[in-house]
Amino acid sequence: MATATITAGSAPARPAVPDTISTRRVIAFLAMVFGMFMAILDIQIVSASLAEIQAGLSASSDEIPWVQTAYLIAEVVMIPLSGFLSRMLSTRVLFTIAAAGFTAASALAATATNIDQMIVYRAVQGFIGGGMIPSVFAAAFTIFPPSRRAVVSPMIGLVATLAPTIGPTVGGYISHAFSWHWLFLVNVVPGILVATAAWSLIDFDKPNLKLFNKFDWWGLAGMAAFLGCMEYVLEEGPNNDWLQDQGVFICAIVMSVGAVIFFWRVFTAEEPIVDLRAFSNVNFAFGSLFSFVIGIGLYGLTYLYPVFLGRIRGYDSMMIGEALFVSGLAMFVTAPISGILSSKMDLRLMMMIGFFGFATGTWWMTHLTADWDFYELLIPQILRGCSMMLCMVPINNIALGTLPPDRLKNASGLFNLTRNLGGAVGLALINTVLIDRNAFHYARLAEHVQWGSAAAQTKLQNMTLNFEQTSGLDAASAALSKLSGMVQQQAALLSFMDVFYMLTVLFATLGLFTMLINKPAAPGGGGGGGH
Repeated sequence: MATATITAGSAPARPAVPDTISTRRVIAFLAMVFGMFMAILDIQIVSASLAEIQAGLSASSDEIPWVQTAYLIAEVVMIPLSGFLSRMLSTRVLFTIAAAGFTAASALAATATNIDQMIVYRAVQGFIGGGMIPSVFAAAFTIFPPSRRAVVSPMIGLVATLAPTIGPTVGGYISHAFSWHWLFLVNVVPGILVATAAWSLIDFDKPNLKLFNKFDWWGLAGMAAFLGCMEYVLEEGPNNDWLQDQGVFICAIVMSVGAVIFFWRVFTAEEPIVDLRAFSNVNFAFGSLFSFVIGIGLYGLTYLYPVFLGRIRGYDSMMIGEALFVSGLAMFVTAPISGILSSKMDLRLMMMIGFFGFATGTWWMTHLTADWDFYELLIPQILRGCSMMLCMVPINNIALGTLPPDRLKNASGLFNLTRNLGGAVGLALINTVLIDRNAFHYARLAEHVQWGSAAAQTKLQNMTLNFEQTSGLDAASAALSKLSGMVQQQAALLSFMDVFYMLTVLFATLGLFTMLINKPAAPGGGGGGGH
């Protein structure tokens, strides 16, 4: 497509990468992919086992979410920064430091004896590890010719989506079989191998240390304040009544000031910390928008299913993991198929099928009942896994496949940031809707369970009789408590249905939106370029 492949002010395209690629580079790239897998997996692997960590560190229920929040805030700052650092230090140096630092911070997290140490180590782990994620996307579109995209793009797409999906399952198994310390220790040996391979094998580019003299410290401070506080506001806002909470209110102000400084520096600094010019490429802008929504689906559903199974069904982390592994399996099976389809099919049609598949899966979940178990969740989970891969591969190709090589590193950071921000916004939205609609449904249901309701009175009398015959406790109080629990459960179920309905509308709308993109260039023609 002529309009989207020519970027405003872009450098002339470099010679095409030869179709053959050295074994050394393939092994280096595989090591990078594994490093990215570890960094992304580490968010979700811990989420399933927060209760065990809380008990081990004697932390309060208010403190323990910071084990996750510290990691996410630090990572969301590093991901866009990594583009500049990669140009300054080279991919080899940045990735090696990121892999080694992530491994060291993992080992330290396993030694934490109190919650404060754990939060510091997790922040270091998230910040340093965040440098690995965009480097892989940039390398994939720099060193591989367009003809190999059908293999490479599904691989990185699978890793980026599979890691968060199987994280709770893996975390549940590890903390049950060993102890929570192993959630972090499990990274040490693979991390050392990845760091060693990165240092020995990566030779894609050269450092440009002159960029250090132009490093925009004000831009970095503004970006850290803007993105870090935004992540905090979105994480904590839903549970603390948003700006009514002092911490959220202060962070919202810091976020606004940080945003002003950040955008001022982006447009005035000689070498801005993040180059937003990539958005002048139509395909990249659309790809980033779709990546944002994929983040909502990926992280939102990875959160919703376990909450439903834990809250309504009473499952522990191990049982939740076993119930949810189907999505990961579906992704694994669909990845190679989506790679083949991406080279034979209009990418817009492929995305449309993916988004409508997603919408079908979430629409299925709007018929939820309190008895739903593995078999009832099977079809929605297969739809979720397959659709995720059908969307992810064309989105990667559309967003990054037509950018010139000198823009790829910065653009890759921005592209990955949109997915993480989509997840943060999606979780905040989902939590807010769950809380508000739960209160709404509870109030409406309670109106029908009043003393004046004949049906409610009859139900209460029958339950009281049952309790008198079976337990001999204070039957009237037990029956009333049970009835109240039933009303709360139904209110919770209805609020889950509302969230799934909202997601259905979002993905169905996006499926129609794909037709607004200009037709992407054929897979053989993208401006991949390389060294």
